[in-house]
Amino acid sequence: MLVTAVLIYLAVSIGIGLYAAKFVSSSKDYLVAGRSLPLYVNVATVFATWFGAETVLSISATFVKDGMGGIPGDPFGAAFCLIFVAIFFAKAFYRFDLLTIGDFYKKRYGKGVEVLTSLAVTISYLGWTSAQLTALGIVFNSLSGGSISLTQGILLGSIVVLIYTTFGGMWSVALTDLFQSAVIIVGLIIIAWMVSASVGGVGKVLSHAADAGKFQFWPTGGSKEWLAFVAAWATFAIGSIPQQDVFQRVTSAKDEKTAVMGSLIGGLLYFCMAFVPIFIAYSALMLDAKMVEGLLSQGAREVQLILPNFVMTHMPMFAQVLFFGALLSAILSTASGALLAPTALFTENVIRPLFGQNISDKRFLLLLRITLVVFTSAVLVFALNNTSTMYEMVQNAYKVTLAGAFVPLAAGIFWKRATTQGALLAAVGGLVVWALCEAFYAEAVMPTQFNGLIASFIGMVAGSLLPQVIRNQDSINHPHGHR
Repeated sequence: MLVTAVLIYLAVSIGIGLYAAKFVSSSKDYLVAGRSLPLYVNVATVFATWFGAETVLSISATFVKDGMGGIPGDPFGAAFCLIFVAIFFAKAFYRFDLLTIGDFYKKRYGKGVEVLTSLAVTISYLGWTSAQLTALGIVFNSLSGGSISLTQGILLGSIVVLIYTTFGGMWSVALTDLFQSAVIIVGLIIIAWMVSASVGGVGKVLSHAADAGKFQFWPTGGSKEWLAFVAAWATFAIGSIPQQDVFQRVTSAKDEKTAVMGSLIGGLLYFCMAFVPIFIAYSALMLDAKMVEGLLSQGAREVQLILPNFVMTHMPMFAQVLFFGALLSAILSTASGALLAPTALFTENVIRPLFGQNISDKRFLLLLRITLVVFTSAVLVFALNNTSTMYEMVQNAYKVTLAGAFVPLAAGIFWKRATTQGALLAAVGGLVVWALCEAFYAEAVMPTQFNGLIASFIGMVAGSLLPQVIRNQDSINHPHGHR
């Protein structure tokens, strides 16, 4: 029955995604849903995109192993990212009336910065998207009792997501997110309630976790531990701001107020719901310590099986259907957005400039769909050859954008003296310093992404204030009245 229910759920998700294709008649529809999403749909897209596989499987397992101090990046940093976007960036993003975040870099700094930052952001999505496909592989492997291997599960999951995202674009993402958000919230809350009854109540779980020191949030130790802690938080909170999926959700809203409130409410909802799978996973430790500790002693991927294994062995069929429905919802909603965002960015800001203006909207729409298939193939290769946890994959992805894309974005919006030369030095300097540190000084006291961020900041300030060897190409109307 469980497998049948999952297959029906997948069929419904694909059906909703394909139905959404009827609303797509232009590239604007495909990329930002025609800038027409009402608040409740916009909130659902923000929440569902963030609430992915790592939230359910990886963060919960990390908490069981390392406590609250092991998860400063997600959910804490991730939630702060959405709050920062709502307060400081959403109005600016919406007023620019652009299709991609790469379009901002082009209009503010010119084609060189556009291509460089767009490539950096696109590459960063490899880790995040592969985390979602890996999770789909884990789900299918668990449901089949091992008959479907992890590799086969990853391939199967990618095909499902690819089908409905290819045809409907952002409209498919929006409508499936709305449906999947409801499944996530209702399913996980019911599971948590059932587990709570089995373990003796919420208070008993919290008391047990507190006695075990799991609520110790701030790091103990010296500067290295504190810097690592802050870096983990900042990588999510700041490094994920210059991401195409954030930009898409803001600019898909029907108006500026909806763009702001959608990010804010979606972020707060995400933060609250992220603790539900954490609660369930810790309850699993109390109910079946042998199984949980056995997984904790194995590799990074095996740790993420705590919740699936617990539900399959300790929960009734009804609860299993609810859990895997919620889990699949979390994965599919995030995966579809994670595939569409880099596709949009790479096609619009790297490939399209090669054609100049000699490409019709219809041909561009076809090009978007082709790029989506190609990018999915690249993500598959990455996912099949990566052994990190999903939490680590996501965190590593945001290091790229923290080092190479955040400073040019923030300076371009809030500093009127930022120039093309400064942006180029910021992007190149940040990425090069980060890459060198990753290669040769990964164990140093200063986190590698912080070295990249500092280099990016110095490059922006020095490049903008020194004599301009590279001509400034700013052509954007600044939403905050800087010019």
